[in-house]
This record gives sequence, structure tokens and C-alpha cells, in this order.
Amino acid sequence: MQITFLGTGSAMPTGERFQTGLLLENNSRRLLVDCGSGVLHGLSRTNVGYEGVSSILLTHHHLDHVADLLPLLKARWLAGEEYVEIAGPRGTKALVDGLLDVHEYLQDRVDLTVREIGPYGFEIGGFGVEGYETRHSMYCLAYRFDEIFTVSGDSEAFSGLANFADGSAVLAHDCSFPDDVDVSGHPTPAELGDALAGHEIGRVYLTHLYPHTNDRHEEMLESIGERYDGDVRFAEDGLSLTIS
Repeated sequence: MQITFLGTGSAMPTGERFQTGLLLENNSRRLLVDCGSGVLHGLSRTNVGYEGVSSILLTHHHLDHVADLLPLLKARWLAGEEYVEIAGPRGTKALVDGLLDVHEYLQDRVDLTVREIGPYGFEIGGFGVEGYETRHSMYCLAYRFDEIFTVSGDSEAFSGLANFADGSAVLAHDCSFPDDVDVSGHPTPAELGDALAGHEIGRVYLTHLYPHTNDRHEEMLESIGERYDGDVRFAEDGLSLTIS
């Protein structure tokens, strides 16, 4: 499986990171996970492009995870790639219907399938996926793909989510703020390190980074390392890695 971080930023742009988006590839299987602002541009920089991915999986419906959803539909329609499948947690159909109500000219131009999923096993884009409910300000799901790659979605760090990711080759986990920021719905490094302690994960990539983390990566890694002795790194836009 190849994973490309299309966007590793947050709702507060920095000019250096797009909002949240991941591209998963495995032979002819392709899946876009989340579609925040800038992700369409990130896709266009890959060999897959927006023409090459027709399946989209949403973790939740906050704007920094769905802002490029309609631009992606339009780009695919203009490119002659009219089929799109969108899946996500409860409320996804209402979200998509509402967006299309606002932009009526896209109605019926795309062969669109929308389905809602939950914290259980399902398939999308040829990938086997397990969902798990996270702790965020909006209902949100973490996902584990083909048993080897886990993405946390937006979430506080807690033992249940760490257990869900245990044994993964790679975990992409929200780590939005340094330790001195008082926040809920997202983890600080200390909280993430405490939750991951004792778990076996091949490598952890920190993502969903707010501007507060700029120039503080070393101290964040040190804070996690005081509690969790695994391989932890910061994700960057455009980073691509292959896992098996």
C-alpha cells in the first residue's frame, strides 16, 4: 500500500500545509481520505490526479476535511470522469445534498453514490476498512485499512483509539498543538505519548498541525518520547511511503 499525505494542516492555514487529505493506493485501488482545502491541488501533483480517484471516505464533516469536495466533483466532471463514490459517518448524505442544493448546476452532472458508514467493517474503493468512533467536537471516525494502516481522524488521544491502531505498520495521528495549549477534541504530545505507551506500532506520523506547532517540532517529539518509545515523525505535504 502506498500512502501520500496530500494535506497535513488544519483549519488555520499557514501557506505551507494544505488542509487534511490522504491518498491511498494499492495496485489499481485508489482511495481519497478527507478532502480539505488544497487537497484537490495536492491530488493534481500526484501521478493519480483527480481524474484517477473516484472513491472518497470522510472521517467527519468539519470544513477543513470537506472544503474541496465540490471542487473535486466539478473537476472530475470537466475531465470526463463523472462517477464519484462518497462514504462517511452519519450525516454525510445530508452534507452532500446540501452542498448540491447550493450549487444546483452540478446536480445530475455526476454519477454520484453516497453512503453512510459507522464503527464497523466495510469496503470502499477495494480497501477493507474498519471504523472506530473518536473523541472530537463532532462525530468522527478513525479508520484502519487492510489491517496495516490507521488514520485517527480528529480526536483526543485515548487508550481505546491506541488499542484500535495497535499492530499497524503506520499510524497517522492528529497532534494539533504543543503541550502548553489547553485544548479539547485534539491531543497534545504528552497526551498522545501517554495513550500510545505500551503499544506496538511500526511508525507514527503526526498530522493535522495548527500554526501553534511551528518551530516546536523537536520539543513535541521529546514530549512524546518521554512516554512512548516508538518511531514518531512529523508528516509533511507530499510525503509518500509504501507499507506492506
